[in-house]
Amino acid sequence: MSDGMNQGAAPEGIRLQKVLSGAGVASRRVIEQYIVEGRIRVNGRTITELGTRIDPENDLIDVDGTAVQLDVSKRYVMLNKPTGVVSTMKDESGRPDLRRFTEDWDERLYNVGRLDAETSGLLILTNDGDLAHVLAHPSFGVTKVYIAKVEGLVTAQTISTLIKGIELEDGPIKADKARLLDASRGSSLVELTLHSGRNRIVRRMMAAVGHPVEELVRRQFGPLHLGTLPVGKTRELTKIERGALLTLSRRDSQENE
Repeated sequence: MSDGMNQGAAPEGIRLQKVLSGAGVASRRVIEQYIVEGRIRVNGRTITELGTRIDPENDLIDVDGTAVQLDVSKRYVMLNKPTGVVSTMKDESGRPDLRRFTEDWDERLYNVGRLDAETSGLLILTNDGDLAHVLAHPSFGVTKVYIAKVEGLVTAQTISTLIKGIELEDGPIKADKARLLDASRGSSLVELTLHSGRNRIVRRMMAAVGHPVEELVRRQFGPLHLGTLPVGKTRELTKIERGALLTLSRRDSQENE
């Protein structure tokens, strides 16, 4: 970042308001007001000088605490993964994989983390390797919300057990949140919120408390909600969603440095 220009030298970088208006944040006039009001930070430092110049390729900018995407070559896509599809771009066994869902984009997209073949729901596809690493790595503990249809009638005591914690073969685990949505006709719907990245963790937790999973859907991933996106469909993240995702990934990567 360059806060001004050296005497006798050409100014380095690009004016902050030009970069942010080009990124679709607001008009230059509005962005200038944001700068004066101290609502914009560059690399964590609040900027109040209208002449501030930045390096869009390396500087990190946030407005009101929300990260701004400057690199327009980065693509972020939400998929509602169907059951029966494996979370890989090419399956050596010939099973249905994720390639069919990336054909509409010129960029080479990859999945962030995995969902079991028999689990449906929210999966992120992107060409942003840094973000994918942060969001998928277990140490960063991104929160996920699942809806599980399980065998049997789940009781309040079972929900309490899930929250207090249980012992699995690879160590203890507890849900961040758990609630019973419905229990009727021999099965129950349970909502589980977890930040664990352990393999098949929801299925193993529910089996451990005596309620094997019949169907499983991931509804949320970090700040992203599946909403009404139909099974098997994709859509690009909105500007607000991209900002929330980038904010999360930058915060988590800084906390884990």
